[in-house]
Amino acid sequence: MQPATILATDCGSTTTKAILIQRQGDEYRLAARGEAPTTVETPFDDVTLGVLNAVREVEDLTGLRLATEDGLVLREDSGDGADLYVSTSSAGGGLQMTVAGVVSAMTAESASRAALGAGAIVMDVIAVDDGRREHERIERIRHMRPDMILLSGGTDGGTITHVVETAELLLAADPKPRLGSGYRLPVVYAGNRDARAEVEKILSQSMDLRVVDNIRPTLELENLGPAREAIHELFLEHVMQQAPGYSKLTGWTSADIMPTPQAVGMMVQTVAQQRGIDVLAVDIGGATTDVFTMFGGQFHRTVSANLGMSYSICNVLAEAGTDNVLRWLPFPLDRDELRNRLRNKMIRPTTIPQTIQDLLVEQALAREALRLALEHHRSLAVGLKGIQQERTIGDALSQAGTGQTVVSMRNLGLLIGSGGVLSHAPQRAQSALMLLDAFQPEGVTELAVDSIFMMPQLGVLAQVVPEASVQVFERDCLIPLGTCLAPVGQGKPGDTVAEVRVARSGAPEQTVTLQFGELVRRDLPQGATARLTVTPERRFDCGAGFGKELDTEVVGGVVGLLLDARGRPLVRATDPSERQRQAAKWLGALGLPTGEGD
Repeated sequence: MQPATILATDCGSTTTKAILIQRQGDEYRLAARGEAPTTVETPFDDVTLGVLNAVREVEDLTGLRLATEDGLVLREDSGDGADLYVSTSSAGGGLQMTVAGVVSAMTAESASRAALGAGAIVMDVIAVDDGRREHERIERIRHMRPDMILLSGGTDGGTITHVVETAELLLAADPKPRLGSGYRLPVVYAGNRDARAEVEKILSQSMDLRVVDNIRPTLELENLGPAREAIHELFLEHVMQQAPGYSKLTGWTSADIMPTPQAVGMMVQTVAQQRGIDVLAVDIGGATTDVFTMFGGQFHRTVSANLGMSYSICNVLAEAGTDNVLRWLPFPLDRDELRNRLRNKMIRPTTIPQTIQDLLVEQALAREALRLALEHHRSLAVGLKGIQQERTIGDALSQAGTGQTVVSMRNLGLLIGSGGVLSHAPQRAQSALMLLDAFQPEGVTELAVDSIFMMPQLGVLAQVVPEASVQVFERDCLIPLGTCLAPVGQGKPGDTVAEVRVARSGAPEQTVTLQFGELVRRDLPQGATARLTVTPERRFDCGAGFGKELDTEVVGGVVGLLLDARGRPLVRATDPSERQRQAAKWLGALGLPTGEGD
């Protein structure tokens, strides 16, 4: 029997968010949402207080009784309560892990993917070839204080020497867990099966060791599932039990609590599988930017730990460079003035832009943070390295990795933006332009934003009631911005790129002669579809091949249909004044303010 009322919460590092989902007829819809400060830290030291405060806001909005006097969430009690309660959490810093492998570009990289896919923040990657001396690795491990360690290394049947040496390194470092002092640090061993006995002899007395199947049984095969399952189990058994109030919260939930990033990843995978398309989702926060992709059936997640819009905003400037930030502004700005504005934001992270120029500066930084996060993701979302190479450890250490990125903007079907700067931009067209400028999708791509960051709650719900998760995601969570057509190729300003015919039911056909350097917007309301017939010049590819006609159906959104002929990669003027005019022109094409005279 399907639940009629579902309560879901996400316990974030600063805010706890609650949503109530109800079955209305034959579909699920969002009924109400509430939020409250997270209370996992001093002086409260009980995460359930924040959960109850958020739930009580939902109670006020709906008139339903969802919690009792003693704080327990009700289920099916005289019409009150919810039939199902699920939760995610990143409170207290989320799941923090150290990864250890033998070769950085092979087993250690596979281990990183396993940890990231399980929703962890990878604090460091320890490997034989990481460039550090043994005493430096020991000191680093000793001072990190992770929640758990993932140890990998070697293919099944290969040498065990380096795996055993890495286990001895962990023993010598004797790292302590971040939370709690009365239990042993969890370690997941997912390496060469022939080394299991030796690893158990070394680590089992001082650490809580779990042995699972090798994440890299052969050079040609990656097996991340068992390691991810073990990480999740240990997260529930150890990390969650040490965090204040989580043992009580675990008793309320109808399913296992899931790390917030893992839940978002589950939602991305669910959407990609349901629609049969490749999906990229990005969550840009105050301190970090997470990128989730599903390309060709392969899921990848990366965390860019120092790319954010408040605490890490000055690091974005340092990594991107001042010129790369200024190129997005339609007005001149002194370099020192730019740096001072960003420093003010860093020390006052909760402030919001007060003028149009402030807003455009913040959005310029967001473009660079997103661009850098995508570059980071591309470097890690790769095919397996080491295939068809010599299998001796010496050769493996000396050879460069051969893995190629699986991220293909040409194949991308749906691009989802999340995080305050994208979800809460004053105009949705600003969100669309930031996504276009930062990610530069190619061919035909749908654009959307997560309206109120419900993806974590819906991701954990997808494991229990996938029907409810997908329906609420499509109808209440995702705001379709529209569809972008972006021809691939280069030309000179004014060159004809393609002729685009737009046919809509009940409306006259439109024909647009697209010129190089243009960004064109056409109305296509949310829920509407149109038939595009695109005839490109021979130097341009719109998705069917260079010079080949493309006939496809596109869907509308709150921004509409965007025709982006600015080149891939996007072509910018070299002269600063001309770049400012260019930026103003592109903003104007979408009806956005340029900050002139502000």
